[in-house]
Amino acid sequence: AAMWRALAAAAAPARALLRTPPARWAASLAVSPAAGPADERVETRVAGLSPGQQVTLRAVAADDRGCLFQSCAHYRADSRGELHLGTDASHGGDYTGVEPMGLFWSLAPAGMERPYQRLVPRNTSAPMKVEVLVHEGHSPPGSMPGPVVAKAEVQRLFTAPGVRRIRLKEGVVRGSLFLPPGDGPFPGVIDMYGDEGGLIEFRSSLLATHGFAALSLPYFDFEDLPRVLKELKLEYFEEAARFLQRHPKVKGPGVGVIGTGKGAELALSMITFLPEVVAAVSISGCSSNTVADLHYGEMTLPGLRFDMKKVSVSDSGVFDIFEALDDPANPANSPSMIPIEKAEGHFLLVVGEDDRMWKSSLYADLAIRRLRQHGKKNFELLSYPGAGHRIDPPSTPFCQVALDRVLGVPVLGGGESKAHAHAQEHSWGKIQEFLHLHLG
Repeated sequence: AAMWRALAAAAAPARALLRTPPARWAASLAVSPAAGPADERVETRVAGLSPGQQVTLRAVAADDRGCLFQSCAHYRADSRGELHLGTDASHGGDYTGVEPMGLFWSLAPAGMERPYQRLVPRNTSAPMKVEVLVHEGHSPPGSMPGPVVAKAEVQRLFTAPGVRRIRLKEGVVRGSLFLPPGDGPFPGVIDMYGDEGGLIEFRSSLLATHGFAALSLPYFDFEDLPRVLKELKLEYFEEAARFLQRHPKVKGPGVGVIGTGKGAELALSMITFLPEVVAAVSISGCSSNTVADLHYGEMTLPGLRFDMKKVSVSDSGVFDIFEALDDPANPANSPSMIPIEKAEGHFLLVVGEDDRMWKSSLYADLAIRRLRQHGKKNFELLSYPGAGHRIDPPSTPFCQVALDRVLGVPVLGGGESKAHAHAQEHSWGKIQEFLHLHLG
């Protein structure tokens, strides 16, 4: 905490020069910490309003490409002319109720931007800057807000001071290794995302901030890896696991893996076939191998296919692919089933019950049924009503519909913003507990 305070203090004088409001503003806005970890809560307080005054709070941020995101909520000052987002409820705007981080998780592309974009950092070394503004009166989302009476800037940091990022070209393995400050050794975790491909680092850098040696592992569409997801060799993931396990800063004997979507399913295959992997976190995964055939030595798990005839498209052009994947419970598809009962390690299955990308609740049930049939009790399930597909670290903005990088069309991910935000916050703590428990 002292480290973050020092960083915030260093940033304060420069920010004060930039942000000094005109003297006529009687109201003040304090967001603390002004610079802190992106997955931790901030405290937002407004003072100097009239008793009962109606105000709109807005948050504005830009992504690495300059796309603007914003959110707003309606509040009413108390009898002292004060507001505290930790105890006072929003009466309208992008969310209602007491939501200390509502302005952050409800950030969405501004009206003039292309819709369905995600606000996730591509560069984890730079802080995400969020401007919070207090406007007179209640203005609905998308409308012209009233005059500004106070504002402040917050820096959301994805990499703690002292965390090292090492770009990897180790044999065939590519990616980034994030190491916490200090001598270690640290519990080692491999981190993978889904069929969007490329290198996604923000969860790994946050894991390193929490004391894990985290390897952000791309498996296609990055550097000299295959451009498209046609077939996969488990040997690639085995080499990554062995690299991490042998790293002098990594505590042994085994490593963990966390994955979302296709990455979750790969996590299940890794813990099943690779003795180096002793703990797997599957977020919105399938219990069978999907899309690309998976090879390991002489063995092949064929990938379940998507039937595009089962895709429906809404009037607004949003694709719903919920019913499109071949049914893993169909006996004809049993060759694709990952034999997770062979795993010696431990599973944490995280699902949103309103996932519309595919039937992750059903797939988790199939996985648990299979483990139980083999007398296994090495699993935990976190199942969240109202949460959608991509359950990311806390305060990652909710995105019910997102542009699919492969298909180039908006695809329904499901979920309701408030329930999804709560699932992200709760699961993040549980994921870290699980990994510490099984990796030391």
